Amino acid sequence: MNCIFEKIRHMRTLATALLAIALSTGAMAQSPAPAAKGVTYGIGSTAEGAIPVNELSAKMIGDSYTGKITGKVAEVCQEKGCWMKIERENGEQLMVKFKDYGFFMPTDIVGKEVVLDGEAVVKEVSVKQQKHYAKDAGKSKEEIEKIKASKKETQFIAKGVLVL
Repeated sequence: MNCIFEKIRHMRTLATALLAIALSTGAMAQSPAPAAKGVTYGIGSTAEGAIPVNELSAKMIGDSYTGKITGKVAEVCQEKGCWMKIERENGEQLMVKFKDYGFFMPTDIVGKEVVLDGEAVVKEVSVKQQKHYAKDAGKSKEEIEKIKASKKETQFIAKGVLVL
């Protein structure tokens, strides 16, 4: 009989531990602070040494660049803020992801000037991934279905973002 009570006690302890983990995980997954001048996300960053996004291609050595860039946010993931796009002069946009999904952007960051601290790399983006980004951005089903081929693009993996 004592064995049954011992098992029940262990099950209660396990259930309590799982509940504590679930609650702490939910607390950590809070929305990011609203985008205001001086707010940083990820590691703290400054504008010192940042180059304009339009100079990025010229500064890349091979297929990469490590440093800071500045630019205006054109789009952000509407689901979680897990990526954003920066405007470029040529009408294209630079995809920005966040190192190890360590932080997210608020959806009100669109239109803000930012400094990104991290690394630019050239990557092949699959059709599946492009469609995923389009869905996250709230694109129509028709727009998503037009995506038919993979493409090479420069992406920036940010470890820190500063709102200017």
